[in-house]
Amino acid sequence: MLEIKNLHVRAGDKEILRGVNLSVGAGEVHVILGPNGSGKSTLMNVILGHPKYQIAGGEILFEGEDLTALKTFERARRGIFLSFQNPEEIPGITVENMLRTSKQAVTGEKVKILAFHKELLALMADLQISPEYAGRYMNVGFSGGEKKRNEILQLLTLRPKLALLDETDSGLDVDAVDIVSAGVAKFHNAENSCVIITHNAQILKHLPVNRAHIFLEGRIVKSGGAELVDEVSKHGYAPFEVES
Repeated sequence: MLEIKNLHVRAGDKEILRGVNLSVGAGEVHVILGPNGSGKSTLMNVILGHPKYQIAGGEILFEGEDLTALKTFERARRGIFLSFQNPEEIPGITVENMLRTSKQAVTGEKVKILAFHKELLALMADLQISPEYAGRYMNVGFSGGEKKRNEILQLLTLRPKLALLDETDSGLDVDAVDIVSAGVAKFHNAENSCVIITHNAQILKHLPVNRAHIFLEGRIVKSGGAELVDEVSKHGYAPFEVES
């Protein structure tokens, strides 16, 4: 589904990604682990086409198509979704209107208002989001945990092929992380894929991890199975630094 080959990325004069290679198949869950500032979030943003970054070399292929020339909205229409580490507030646009409009924009099909409202309330109940939030402005006045659950609400509403989750669990208490984990598990199936950046293994509680990757200094220095998550939890990143 996603194939990244020898990706080099710059922001201005600074090289951030230094030869990233990553292959994600349909139905797979991949976890990216690494210290702050190692380039993990940059990778997520580059996959979705953030204009701040310039690709200096390499390729990003999604279902065999080179994404380089596509704008962000075109990549979203292909089926790529990014959950932000720090979700933005959007005054003047309600959660329900934002999600309904987004679904229409991504699918290209008209969404029936009443049917969508019923579906949205059911998803909100699963995520323990009060129904009144459907009528509130997007993320305005939301707590950190409410913003993160709202990101998963968007994921479940839009049903992308590839979900990129950038520390969706950061700043959450134990119960909230469990709700978010269950929400991601509700989304995941054999036909879609997840790439998750996390520092907290609890978000993986309800998810089968196919591959884990250690990210240091702008590239993946080690890949393996779910056991890598446990290794990092016990020993940190120091054991992997010699391999970078």
